[in-house]
Amino acid sequence: MNSLEKKSFYSFLVLYTFSSSLFILLSAFWYYTAQKNSFERNQYYKLQHIADAVSKEIISAHMQGKGFHTPKDYEGVSIGLVDIKQNTVYGSLGSKHFPLKESFLIIDKHSILISTGTSDHLNIRFVVVQSEEFFMRIETLKQNIFGVVILSIIVMVILAWLLSRIFMRPIHEKIKQIEDFVHDTAHELNTPVTALRMSVSRAIKKQAYDPKILKNISISTKQLFDMYNALSYLSFESKFEVSDAIDLQETLSKSVLYYQELSESKGIVLNLQAESFAFKIDETKASMLFGNLINNAIKYSHPSSQIDISLKNGVLIVQDYGIGIAEEKLSKIYEIYNRETEYAGGFGIGLSIVQKITQEYGIKIEVESKLNKGSVFRLSF
Repeated sequence: MNSLEKKSFYSFLVLYTFSSSLFILLSAFWYYTAQKNSFERNQYYKLQHIADAVSKEIISAHMQGKGFHTPKDYEGVSIGLVDIKQNTVYGSLGSKHFPLKESFLIIDKHSILISTGTSDHLNIRFVVVQSEEFFMRIETLKQNIFGVVILSIIVMVILAWLLSRIFMRPIHEKIKQIEDFVHDTAHELNTPVTALRMSVSRAIKKQAYDPKILKNISISTKQLFDMYNALSYLSFESKFEVSDAIDLQETLSKSVLYYQELSESKGIVLNLQAESFAFKIDETKASMLFGNLINNAIKYSHPSSQIDISLKNGVLIVQDYGIGIAEEKLSKIYEIYNRETEYAGGFGIGLSIVQKITQEYGIKIEVESKLNKGSVFRLSF
Protein backbone atom coordinates (compact mmCIF):
# COMPACT_ATOMS: atom_id res chain seq x y z
CA MET A 1 0.00 0.00 0.00
CA ASN A 2 1.16 3.51 -0.72
CA SER A 3 1.08 6.30 1.87
CA LEU A 4 -2.43 7.43 0.91
CA GLU A 5 -3.80 3.90 1.16
CA LYS A 6 -2.08 3.36 4.51
CA LYS A 7 -3.52 6.61 5.83
CA SER A 8 -7.03 5.61 4.72
CA PHE A 9 -6.57 2.08 6.05
CA TYR A 10 -5.44 3.13 9.52
CA SER A 11 -7.98 5.96 9.70
CA PHE A 12 -10.79 3.48 9.03
CA LEU A 13 -9.24 0.97 11.44
CA VAL A 14 -8.90 3.52 14.27
CA LEU A 15 -12.39 4.94 13.71
CA TYR A 16 -14.00 1.50 13.59
CA THR A 17 -12.03 0.26 16.61
CA PHE A 18 -12.80 3.38 18.66
CA SER A 19 -16.52 3.43 17.86
CA SER A 20 -16.91 -0.33 18.37
CA SER A 21 -14.93 -0.27 21.63
CA LEU A 22 -17.08 2.60 22.89
CA PHE A 23 -20.21 0.63 22.01
CA ILE A 24 -18.85 -2.49 23.77
CA LEU A 25 -17.92 -0.50 26.89
CA LEU A 26 -21.28 1.25 27.03
CA SER A 27 -23.06 -2.08 26.56
CA ALA A 28 -20.92 -3.61 29.33
CA PHE A 29 -21.66 -0.69 31.65
CA TRP A 30 -25.39 -0.95 30.93
CA TYR A 31 -25.34 -4.70 31.54
CA TYR A 32 -23.31 -4.27 34.75
CA THR A 33 -25.70 -1.62 36.06
CA ALA A 34 -28.77 -3.70 35.23
CA GLN A 35 -27.30 -6.84 36.83
CA LYS A 36 -26.13 -4.96 39.90
CA ASN A 37 -29.59 -3.49 40.45
CA SER A 38 -31.09 -6.94 39.96
CA PHE A 39 -28.67 -8.49 42.47
CA GLU A 40 -29.37 -5.71 44.92
CA ARG A 41 -33.15 -6.25 44.68
CA ASN A 42 -32.73 -10.00 45.07
CA GLN A 43 -30.45 -9.52 48.07
CA TYR A 44 -32.93 -7.13 49.69
CA TYR A 45 -35.83 -9.56 49.25
CA LYS A 46 -33.73 -12.46 50.56
CA LEU A 47 -32.57 -10.59 53.67
CA GLN A 48 -36.08 -9.23 54.22
CA HIS A 49 -37.46 -12.75 54.07
CA ILE A 50 -34.92 -13.93 56.66
CA ALA A 51 -35.63 -10.93 58.90
CA ASP A 52 -39.38 -11.60 58.67
CA ALA A 53 -38.82 -15.28 59.54
CA VAL A 54 -36.72 -14.37 62.61
CA SER A 55 -39.25 -11.71 63.69
CA LYS A 56 -42.03 -14.26 63.33
CA GLU A 57 -40.14 -16.73 65.57
CA ILE A 58 -39.58 -14.03 68.24
CA ILE A 59 -43.23 -12.90 68.18
CA SER A 60 -44.40 -16.53 68.33
CA ALA A 61 -42.08 -17.24 71.29
CA HIS A 62 -43.37 -14.18 73.12
CA MET A 63 -47.00 -15.05 72.45
CA GLN A 64 -46.46 -18.60 73.75
CA GLY A 65 -44.73 -17.32 76.88
CA LYS A 66 -41.41 -18.81 75.93
CA GLY A 67 -38.10 -17.15 76.53
CA PHE A 68 -35.63 -15.98 73.93
CA HIS A 69 -34.05 -18.72 71.87
CA THR A 70 -31.33 -18.61 69.27
CA PRO A 71 -32.55 -18.10 65.67
CA LYS A 72 -31.75 -20.93 63.30
CA ASP A 73 -28.72 -20.58 61.06
CA TYR A 74 -29.00 -19.32 57.51
CA GLU A 75 -26.17 -20.11 55.13
CA GLY A 76 -24.01 -17.14 54.24
CA VAL A 77 -25.97 -14.85 56.54
CA SER A 78 -25.21 -13.47 60.04
CA ILE A 79 -28.01 -12.31 62.31
CA GLY A 80 -27.87 -9.76 65.11
CA LEU A 81 -30.61 -8.87 67.59
CA VAL A 82 -30.77 -5.50 69.34
CA ASP A 83 -33.07 -4.75 72.30
CA ILE A 84 -35.04 -1.64 73.03
CA LYS A 85 -32.05 -0.17 74.88
CA GLN A 86 -29.96 -0.70 71.69
CA ASN A 87 -27.84 -3.38 73.28
CA THR A 88 -26.83 -6.34 71.16
CA VAL A 89 -28.38 -9.41 72.74
CA TYR A 90 -27.43 -11.86 70.04
CA GLY A 91 -24.85 -12.03 67.32
CA SER A 92 -22.45 -9.27 66.44
CA LEU A 93 -22.86 -6.10 64.46
CA GLY A 94 -19.14 -6.00 63.83
CA SER A 95 -17.09 -2.83 63.74
CA LYS A 96 -19.43 -1.14 61.27
CA HIS A 97 -21.30 1.91 62.44
CA PHE A 98 -24.74 2.52 61.02
CA PRO A 99 -27.94 4.07 62.33
CA LEU A 100 -30.29 1.62 63.98
CA LYS A 101 -33.48 2.25 62.06
CA GLU A 102 -35.44 0.24 59.57
CA SER A 103 -33.39 0.38 56.39
CA PHE A 104 -31.36 -1.51 53.79
CA LEU A 105 -27.68 -0.54 53.66
CA ILE A 106 -24.64 -1.51 51.66
CA ILE A 107 -21.47 -0.88 53.67
CA ASP A 108 -17.97 -2.08 52.84
CA LYS A 109 -18.41 -5.67 51.68
CA HIS A 110 -21.72 -6.27 53.43
CA SER A 111 -25.33 -5.74 52.59
CA ILE A 112 -27.30 -5.04 55.76
CA LEU A 113 -31.02 -5.12 56.37
CA ILE A 114 -32.41 -3.66 59.60
CA SER A 115 -35.96 -4.71 60.44
CA THR A 116 -38.36 -3.63 63.19
CA GLY A 117 -40.73 -6.48 62.44
CA THR A 118 -40.50 -7.81 66.05
CA SER A 119 -42.60 -4.89 67.31
CA ASP A 120 -40.54 -4.97 70.56
CA HIS A 121 -41.60 -8.50 71.48
CA LEU A 122 -39.22 -10.05 74.04
CA ASN A 123 -37.82 -6.49 74.26
CA ILE A 124 -36.11 -6.99 70.90
CA ARG A 125 -36.52 -3.98 68.65
CA PHE A 126 -34.18 -4.61 65.71
CA VAL A 127 -33.31 -7.67 63.67
CA VAL A 128 -30.07 -7.03 61.77
CA VAL A 129 -29.35 -9.40 58.87
CA GLN A 130 -25.95 -9.18 57.14
CA SER A 131 -24.48 -10.97 54.13
CA GLU A 132 -21.42 -10.82 51.86
CA GLU A 133 -23.20 -12.64 49.04
CA PHE A 134 -24.04 -9.44 47.14
CA PHE A 135 -20.42 -8.32 46.94
CA MET A 136 -19.23 -11.80 46.00
CA ARG A 137 -21.71 -11.88 43.13
CA ILE A 138 -20.70 -8.35 42.09
CA GLU A 139 -17.02 -9.34 42.03
CA THR A 140 -17.84 -12.39 39.92
CA LEU A 141 -19.95 -10.21 37.64
CA LYS A 142 -17.09 -7.73 37.21
CA GLN A 143 -14.62 -10.50 36.36
CA ASN A 144 -17.01 -12.05 33.85
CA ILE A 145 -17.78 -8.72 32.20
CA PHE A 146 -14.10 -7.78 32.10
CA GLY A 147 -13.25 -11.09 30.43
CA VAL A 148 -16.07 -10.75 27.90
CA VAL A 149 -15.11 -7.12 27.13
CA ILE A 150 -11.46 -8.03 26.55
CA LEU A 151 -12.43 -10.99 24.36
CA SER A 152 -14.96 -8.85 22.46
CA ILE A 153 -12.40 -6.11 21.86
CA ILE A 154 -9.84 -8.65 20.60
CA VAL A 155 -12.42 -10.18 18.25
CA MET A 156 -13.54 -6.70 17.20
CA VAL A 157 -9.97 -5.58 16.45
CA ILE A 158 -9.43 -8.71 14.32
CA LEU A 159 -12.75 -8.08 12.58
CA ALA A 160 -11.87 -4.40 12.12
CA TRP A 161 -8.56 -5.40 10.53
CA LEU A 162 -10.31 -7.80 8.13
CA LEU A 163 -13.03 -5.27 7.30
CA SER A 164 -10.39 -2.59 6.73
CA ARG A 165 -8.61 -4.88 4.29
CA ILE A 166 -11.89 -5.64 2.51
CA PHE A 167 -12.80 -1.94 2.56
CA MET A 168 -9.44 -0.98 1.09
CA ARG A 169 -9.42 -3.65 -1.62
CA PRO A 170 -11.62 -1.78 -4.16
CA ILE A 171 -9.83 1.48 -3.32
CA HIS A 172 -6.47 -0.24 -3.83
CA GLU A 173 -7.66 -1.63 -7.16
CA LYS A 174 -8.98 1.77 -8.24
CA ILE A 175 -5.76 3.52 -7.23
CA LYS A 176 -3.77 0.89 -9.14
CA GLN A 177 -6.03 1.46 -12.15
CA ILE A 178 -5.45 5.20 -11.93
CA GLU A 179 -1.69 4.72 -11.54
CA ASP A 180 -1.68 2.39 -14.54
CA PHE A 181 -3.84 4.87 -16.41
CA VAL A 182 -1.42 7.72 -15.73
CA HIS A 183 1.47 5.49 -16.79
CA ASP A 184 -0.36 4.44 -19.97
CA THR A 185 -1.35 8.03 -20.70
CA ALA A 186 2.25 9.16 -20.52
CA HIS A 187 3.27 6.24 -22.73
CA GLU A 188 0.47 6.81 -25.26
CA LEU A 189 1.10 10.54 -25.46
CA ASN A 190 4.79 9.92 -26.02
CA THR A 191 4.17 8.13 -29.36
CA PRO A 192 2.27 10.88 -31.25
CA VAL A 193 4.25 13.67 -29.59
CA THR A 194 7.54 12.03 -30.61
CA ALA A 195 6.19 11.46 -34.13
CA LEU A 196 5.12 15.10 -34.36
CA ARG A 197 8.47 16.33 -33.10
CA MET A 198 10.41 14.16 -35.57
CA SER A 199 8.13 15.01 -38.49
CA VAL A 200 8.36 18.73 -37.81
CA SER A 201 12.14 18.43 -37.44
CA ARG A 202 12.43 16.63 -40.79
CA ALA A 203 10.15 19.18 -42.45
CA ILE A 204 12.32 22.03 -41.19
CA LYS A 205 15.48 20.34 -42.44
CA LYS A 206 14.04 19.59 -45.88
CA GLN A 207 12.47 23.03 -46.20
CA ALA A 208 10.14 21.54 -48.78
CA TYR A 209 6.67 20.02 -49.03
CA ASP A 210 6.72 16.32 -48.22
CA PRO A 211 3.37 14.45 -48.28
CA LYS A 212 4.74 11.64 -46.08
CA ILE A 213 5.80 14.06 -43.36
CA LEU A 214 2.45 15.83 -43.46
CA LYS A 215 0.67 12.49 -43.27
CA ASN A 216 2.65 11.56 -40.15
CA ILE A 217 1.81 14.91 -38.63
CA SER A 218 -1.86 14.43 -39.49
CA ILE A 219 -1.96 10.93 -37.95
CA SER A 220 -0.22 12.07 -34.75
CA THR A 221 -2.49 15.09 -34.45
CA LYS A 222 -5.58 12.91 -34.80
CA GLN A 223 -4.27 10.51 -32.17
CA LEU A 224 -3.77 13.38 -29.75
CA PHE A 225 -7.20 14.78 -30.58
CA ASP A 226 -8.83 11.37 -29.97
CA MET A 227 -7.10 11.13 -26.59
CA TYR A 228 -8.30 14.60 -25.69
CA ASN A 229 -11.90 13.81 -26.70
CA ALA A 230 -11.91 10.53 -24.76
CA LEU A 231 -10.48 12.05 -21.60
CA SER A 232 -12.80 15.07 -21.83
CA TYR A 233 -15.87 12.87 -22.25
CA LEU A 234 -14.99 10.77 -19.21
CA SER A 235 -13.80 13.65 -17.04
CA PHE A 236 -16.74 16.02 -17.51
CA GLU A 237 -20.38 15.17 -17.06
CA SER A 238 -22.27 15.64 -20.29
CA LYS A 239 -26.00 16.11 -19.89
CA PHE A 240 -28.30 14.17 -22.13
CA GLU A 241 -30.07 16.43 -24.56
CA VAL A 242 -32.71 15.56 -27.12
CA SER A 243 -30.94 15.83 -30.45
CA ASP A 244 -32.19 16.24 -33.98
CA ALA A 245 -32.06 13.19 -36.20
CA ILE A 246 -28.84 12.84 -38.18
CA ASP A 247 -27.93 10.56 -41.06
CA LEU A 248 -25.69 7.90 -39.52
CA GLN A 249 -24.30 7.08 -42.96
CA GLU A 250 -22.75 10.52 -43.32
CA THR A 251 -21.24 10.49 -39.81
CA LEU A 252 -19.93 6.95 -40.27
CA SER A 253 -18.35 7.85 -43.63
CA LYS A 254 -16.59 10.82 -42.04
CA SER A 255 -15.27 8.59 -39.24
CA VAL A 256 -13.94 6.01 -41.71
CA LEU A 257 -12.28 8.77 -43.72
CA TYR A 258 -10.83 10.24 -40.52
CA TYR A 259 -9.13 6.94 -39.64
CA GLN A 260 -8.07 6.15 -43.21
CA GLU A 261 -4.54 7.45 -42.71
CA LEU A 262 -4.11 5.50 -39.47
CA SER A 263 -5.30 2.25 -41.07
CA GLU A 264 -3.09 2.78 -44.12
CA SER A 265 -0.06 3.21 -41.84
CA LYS A 266 -0.64 -0.40 -40.74
CA GLY A 267 -1.57 -1.60 -44.20
CA ILE A 268 -5.16 -2.24 -43.10
CA VAL A 269 -8.00 -1.84 -45.59
CA LEU A 270 -11.29 -0.35 -44.35
CA ASN A 271 -14.24 -1.79 -46.29
CA LEU A 272 -17.36 0.34 -45.86
CA GLN A 273 -20.89 -0.46 -46.96
CA ALA A 274 -23.49 1.89 -45.56
CA GLU A 275 -27.09 2.83 -46.13
CA SER A 276 -28.78 6.03 -45.08
CA PHE A 277 -30.41 5.79 -41.64
CA ALA A 278 -31.82 8.64 -39.51
CA PHE A 279 -31.34 8.52 -35.75
CA LYS A 280 -31.70 11.12 -33.00
CA ILE A 281 -28.23 11.44 -31.47
CA ASP A 282 -25.69 14.18 -30.89
CA GLU A 283 -23.37 14.13 -33.88
CA THR A 284 -20.24 14.55 -31.73
CA LYS A 285 -21.18 11.53 -29.66
CA ALA A 286 -22.04 9.54 -32.77
CA SER A 287 -18.58 10.35 -34.16
CA MET A 288 -17.01 9.33 -30.86
CA LEU A 289 -19.04 6.09 -30.87
CA PHE A 290 -18.00 5.14 -34.42
CA GLY A 291 -14.45 6.41 -33.92
CA ASN A 292 -13.79 4.29 -30.84
CA LEU A 293 -15.06 1.13 -32.53
CA ILE A 294 -13.01 1.76 -35.69
CA ASN A 295 -9.89 2.83 -33.78
CA ASN A 296 -10.20 -0.24 -31.55
CA ALA A 297 -10.51 -2.49 -34.57
CA ILE A 298 -7.39 -0.93 -36.14
CA LYS A 299 -5.40 -1.33 -32.90
CA TYR A 300 -6.13 -5.02 -32.51
CA SER A 301 -6.00 -6.00 -36.19
CA HIS A 302 -2.94 -7.63 -37.68
CA PRO A 303 -0.98 -5.50 -40.18
CA SER A 304 -1.99 -5.92 -43.83
CA SER A 305 -5.46 -7.20 -42.90
CA GLN A 306 -8.91 -5.70 -43.37
CA ILE A 307 -11.84 -4.35 -41.37
CA ASP A 308 -15.40 -4.70 -42.62
CA ILE A 309 -17.81 -1.93 -41.65
CA SER A 310 -21.46 -2.01 -42.62
CA LEU A 311 -24.60 -0.05 -41.78
CA LYS A 312 -27.85 -1.62 -42.90
CA ASN A 313 -31.40 -1.25 -41.54
CA GLY A 314 -30.09 0.63 -38.53
CA VAL A 315 -27.57 -2.07 -37.58
CA LEU A 316 -23.89 -1.18 -37.53
CA ILE A 317 -21.36 -4.02 -37.78
CA VAL A 318 -17.63 -3.51 -37.27
CA GLN A 319 -15.69 -6.71 -37.91
CA ASP A 320 -11.96 -7.18 -37.70
CA TYR A 321 -9.76 -10.22 -38.21
CA GLY A 322 -7.25 -9.51 -35.48
CA ILE A 323 -6.20 -11.05 -32.20
CA GLY A 324 -9.72 -11.48 -30.81
CA ILE A 325 -10.87 -11.69 -27.18
CA ALA A 326 -11.04 -14.78 -24.97
CA GLU A 327 -14.63 -15.75 -24.11
CA GLU A 328 -14.07 -15.52 -20.35
CA LYS A 329 -12.84 -11.93 -20.75
CA LEU A 330 -15.78 -10.62 -22.79
CA SER A 331 -17.74 -9.64 -19.68
CA LYS A 332 -14.99 -7.20 -18.61
CA ILE A 333 -14.24 -5.40 -21.89
CA TYR A 334 -16.47 -2.41 -20.99
CA GLU A 335 -14.84 -1.80 -17.61
CA ILE A 336 -13.04 1.50 -17.52
CA TYR A 337 -9.22 1.26 -17.55
CA ASN A 338 -9.51 -2.46 -18.25
CA ARG A 339 -6.96 -3.81 -20.70
CA GLU A 340 -6.96 -7.52 -21.32
CA THR A 341 -3.93 -7.50 -23.59
CA GLU A 342 -0.68 -5.62 -24.13
CA TYR A 343 -0.86 -6.21 -27.90
CA ALA A 344 -1.59 -2.56 -28.59
CA GLY A 345 -1.41 0.62 -26.58
CA GLY A 346 -4.37 2.42 -25.13
CA PHE A 347 -6.00 3.60 -21.93
CA GLY A 348 -8.64 0.93 -21.61
CA ILE A 349 -11.39 3.55 -21.94
CA GLY A 350 -12.51 3.23 -25.57
CA LEU A 351 -15.12 0.52 -25.09
CA SER A 352 -16.19 2.10 -21.80
CA ILE A 353 -17.09 5.23 -23.76
CA VAL A 354 -18.90 3.11 -26.36
CA GLN A 355 -21.01 1.46 -23.68
CA LYS A 356 -21.76 4.77 -21.98
CA ILE A 357 -23.03 6.35 -25.22
CA THR A 358 -25.09 3.29 -26.19
CA GLN A 359 -26.74 3.28 -22.76
CA GLU A 360 -27.43 7.00 -23.00
CA TYR A 361 -29.28 6.61 -26.32
CA GLY A 362 -30.78 3.16 -25.84
CA ILE A 363 -28.61 1.51 -28.48
CA LYS A 364 -28.26 -2.25 -28.18
CA ILE A 365 -24.65 -3.47 -28.35
CA GLU A 366 -23.50 -7.05 -28.91
CA VAL A 367 -20.04 -8.54 -29.34
CA GLU A 368 -18.74 -11.83 -30.64
CA SER A 369 -15.08 -12.73 -30.57
CA LYS A 370 -12.69 -15.64 -30.92
CA LEU A 371 -8.99 -15.69 -30.14
CA ASN A 372 -6.77 -15.15 -33.17
CA LYS A 373 -9.82 -14.90 -35.44
CA GLY A 374 -11.12 -11.44 -34.67
CA SER A 375 -14.10 -9.63 -33.18
CA VAL A 376 -17.50 -8.43 -34.35
CA PHE A 377 -19.28 -5.49 -32.70
CA ARG A 378 -22.96 -5.06 -33.56
CA LEU A 379 -24.92 -1.91 -32.68
CA SER A 380 -28.69 -1.80 -33.21
CA PHE A 381 -30.07 1.73 -33.40
